[in-house]
Amino acid sequence: MTGAGGAKSFLGCLWIILSCLKYPNTRWVIGRSKLKALKETTLNTFFEVAKMLGMTAGEHYNYNAQSGTIKVGESEVILKDLFHYPSDPNYDSLGSLEITGAFIDECNQLNVKAKEILKSRIRYKLEEYNLVPKILLTCNPSKNWVYSDFYKPNKEGSLAPNKKFIQALATDNPNISPHYIENLKTLDVNSRERLLHGNWEYDSDKDKLMEYNSIVDIFSNDFVERGVKYLTCDVARFGKDNTVIITWDGLRAENITTLSKSSITDTANVINEIARKNNIPRSKIVIDEDGVGGGLTDILKAKGFINNSRPIKEKGKDTNFANLKSQCYFRLAEYVNSSKIFVSCNEQNKQTLIEELEVVRRKDADKDGKVAVEGKDRVKELIGRSPDISDALMMRMYFEINKTTTKW
Repeated sequence: MTGAGGAKSFLGCLWIILSCLKYPNTRWVIGRSKLKALKETTLNTFFEVAKMLGMTAGEHYNYNAQSGTIKVGESEVILKDLFHYPSDPNYDSLGSLEITGAFIDECNQLNVKAKEILKSRIRYKLEEYNLVPKILLTCNPSKNWVYSDFYKPNKEGSLAPNKKFIQALATDNPNISPHYIENLKTLDVNSRERLLHGNWEYDSDKDKLMEYNSIVDIFSNDFVERGVKYLTCDVARFGKDNTVIITWDGLRAENITTLSKSSITDTANVINEIARKNNIPRSKIVIDEDGVGGGLTDILKAKGFINNSRPIKEKGKDTNFANLKSQCYFRLAEYVNSSKIFVSCNEQNKQTLIEELEVVRRKDADKDGKVAVEGKDRVKELIGRSPDISDALMMRMYFEINKTTTKW
């Protein structure tokens, strides 16, 4: 885990090459979020490291661009695209792999599930060489699963014994050009803190509504009291997004159900069953009414949530929010930052929700006018998908605002 210029790719490639040579007939992975980026960056570092070791292409190693493999001595290196594609949410493409170890470059760009699935594939020749399964993860400081799984526990002295966090900076690299260091010094404050000083606590965006640590805390805020039960549902649009149903007990999101490519009728049946088991009346169910969600609302006779509708009056007065969605996200941010929300979910949904809440930002904060959050199109640009879980979480605030006496 380093800042820029800390030789993280060099270290990873060196470890893979030396492991291939030391343990003949083993199989290793070098992975990155996108194979194209891997070939344009990490692979070139691999060739440079091989050259420094006195290795010659065609003699000591052979790269097959078509298969994406490198033969090193009697061992093999597989180049892997580890992006989270909607068509392969469970990384079934990795299911047939049997490897000895792996190096993931820029791991902060990955969904945590990619790392977990790849880790489960490490079993090849381990007994023969008496090896312990290992993955080397490298990245620049980033506030996502790497921060919560490695940096923060290491800082607090609670890092699991099977994990190790090592920080290296460009200034630790004796071979780095002084001009590169000077160039890093000219970056904006946040980039300079991350890339030059390796600062994991940087404030990445002044317009973000929720504090990162507060977002992470929602998964351990089990002190949040139970109360009235609710159900919120963000409905998939155009068959591309997921339908997300959250079952609430007070402000405790007790269960997150995700449906992909589900018809309106099937979704209605699922909601009916959840509501029946949890004794949730129709008046305590709110459904995203935009697009196809309108049909679901009609079937269930539930509350409809229209994102761009007028905000709800508070204390009988109009508010300065641009729409209902913005009003609810600002209230959600207030609740998250003050530890009023608890979420129980699996690890994949946890990391997905952290990523989604991290990009909830105020739109045009430096301009006068109605208060709004960035639109869904902008969020999709940032994370590559629709923020389905966070939108379902946000809709719980519909009921809070309707009964609240808080003045914004």
